[in-house]
Amino acid sequence: MRFVRRRTARRTTALLIAGAVCAGAAGCGRSGGHGGGSDSSGKPSRSASSGKTAGKSSGEKTGKGGSGHGGTDGRGKDGGGHSGSRGGKSPLRGKVIVIDPGHNPHNRDQPGKISRSVDIGTGKKECDTTGTATNSGYSEAEFTLALAHRVRTELRKRGATVKFTHDGEEPYGPCVDERAKRGNRAHADAAVSLHADGAPGGSRGFHVILPASVHRGDADTRAVAGPSKRLGTDLRDAFRKATGERPANYLGNGEGLDTRDDLGGLNLSTVPKVFLECGNMRDAADAALLTSRKWREKAARGVADGITAFLS
Repeated sequence: MRFVRRRTARRTTALLIAGAVCAGAAGCGRSGGHGGGSDSSGKPSRSASSGKTAGKSSGEKTGKGGSGHGGTDGRGKDGGGHSGSRGGKSPLRGKVIVIDPGHNPHNRDQPGKISRSVDIGTGKKECDTTGTATNSGYSEAEFTLALAHRVRTELRKRGATVKFTHDGEEPYGPCVDERAKRGNRAHADAAVSLHADGAPGGSRGFHVILPASVHRGDADTRAVAGPSKRLGTDLRDAFRKATGERPANYLGNGEGLDTRDDLGGLNLSTVPKVFLECGNMRDAADAALLTSRKWREKAARGVADGITAFLS
């Protein structure tokens, strides 16, 4: 009996000490504390205690990527700058970034409307096109929306407010001139239009299209041509590092940069903006990358890293 009482006393003392330690430790006795993960709709869930996003969003949904994404047109709705960036830092807090997913999956249903001409400053051009596709039928419009959702998730982790020019819900377009205007109305600190090329097979690699310095009609890129070049250079370097992909072997002298004055989305932009051609959908090797979910994760990180480098 004496031995039993001594063991009981020791156990009671130990439990009292443990309870005192636990009472002073945040979250003691709670499982995880990671703040959840992502649900089947691709929406990042948030911890009630930390407000941080956790887990990886699927990013493959072609509809809305979750509530609070700020709408698609940059006309006043907040993009919901989430704060859960790596290391607790928010390098893009207070920054507005516009992502322009190239083309629209519904364009193919509206040939008359997307073929009408719009003014791009240096001339006239089609409202939009259907974009290209891989030999197996995976469309550029599907790819750009899937990548855009992943990019948005990455940027929000770093504190940015992210706006889309569209989210695949409009019946077509928007037209190239309207895409530029939506970035302008959002007063974006940076805008990136996501694309994939349709060059002949054997042409491989990615490239970034920069705006030329133009001043004609409604186009005046003189103030943003320089910043856009810096954005494009940072984006090229980060995308190459994240994906391991080489710059295009069929233009830009292998440097991954191409300057053009015939794109309304660039000519009419009054904010720093570039186009990213992530690869060639008509080349089998590049198509294997573009259709890979794992590769798109790397690509999204590269886009976010490039934008972060430019704005930092």
